[in-house]
Amino acid sequence: MINYLLNKIIYALLTLLGVVTVVFFLFNVLPGDPAQMMLGQNEDTEQLKLVKQKYGFDKPIAIQYVYYLNDLSPLSFHSNKKQDYTTLQSGKYTAKSLFTIGNTTTVLKFPYLRESFTKQGKKVTQVLAETLPNTFVLAVSAIFIAISLGIILGIVSALYKDQWLDKFIQVVSTLGMSVPSFFSAILFAWLFGFVLHEYTNLEMTGSLYELDDFGEAMHIKWKNLVLPAVVLGIRPLAVVIQLMRNSLLEVFNQDYIRTARAKGLSEFQIIKKHAIKNAMNPVVTAISGWFASMLAGAVFVEYIFGWNGLGKEIVNALNTLDLPVIMGAVLVIATLFVMINIFVDLIYAWLDPKVKLK
Repeated sequence: MINYLLNKIIYALLTLLGVVTVVFFLFNVLPGDPAQMMLGQNEDTEQLKLVKQKYGFDKPIAIQYVYYLNDLSPLSFHSNKKQDYTTLQSGKYTAKSLFTIGNTTTVLKFPYLRESFTKQGKKVTQVLAETLPNTFVLAVSAIFIAISLGIILGIVSALYKDQWLDKFIQVVSTLGMSVPSFFSAILFAWLFGFVLHEYTNLEMTGSLYELDDFGEAMHIKWKNLVLPAVVLGIRPLAVVIQLMRNSLLEVFNQDYIRTARAKGLSEFQIIKKHAIKNAMNPVVTAISGWFASMLAGAVFVEYIFGWNGLGKEIVNALNTLDLPVIMGAVLVIATLFVMINIFVDLIYAWLDPKVKLK
């Protein structure tokens, strides 16, 4: 198990290095001067020079790449010379000095994603920290809806195979997979937030935290979570239903299920003790993929419902060409995907003892 985890961590680090490289060079070939983007209309020659020197924009692209890796790495190296770029950056985060060799100090720190171009020097980590929890709450709520209803409806559909109830569930799940998220979001917002607002008391737009009527304090508005969570959970719900049904029908044909029935176990006991656990592998795969996608920031759903999450922040950053925020968000998303994949592999081993971790 330890060797398996070490191998996974090494592959994960190599994957993230590839993502960092692609993201850095992709966004650094865009037209426009990053220093001018940061200063906007307040630029002048002296300010441009200072900003370029501070962030290393006056260096060759290869040197900028090395600086960026140094900022991202938890273990980084900083020159003791005042004019060195890395020393200028050292004040941007809390770092613990480990040892010094010559003019270079090695420090341990939290990965530094630099500062937003448009939010007056606000750190990217602060921007993401303000939005990612909202997306996490939305994603967890949506995936909970998908898992709970999907497994139940998938079991019902398998038990009543080819009957009218099974056909009805299949039609609904197929429709759920076919309808785009942005269309579902608009439809649900209009229908339940506007047409039926008198009965549902739900709003067309709103986030998890909102100002009170006096504009003095932020309060949690749980009702604003209902519509975006339902809309975001529709497509994974449809996938879970289909996978659970097909996987369960396959398990029902296994010899150990026939043996359990021959022993006189009830259908409920067979499903609970034997069938569900062995039918969950494809469901876990689907859930992990959808959950990672949701954490990536369900862009359309968040933007349409006005949910202040990572997806909406990415859209705003794209509109304003706030490159550090976009790059930081992409790296966070990639990290989440890698971590979730490792976690899912561990779940596989728990669900199916035949899975060997090599």
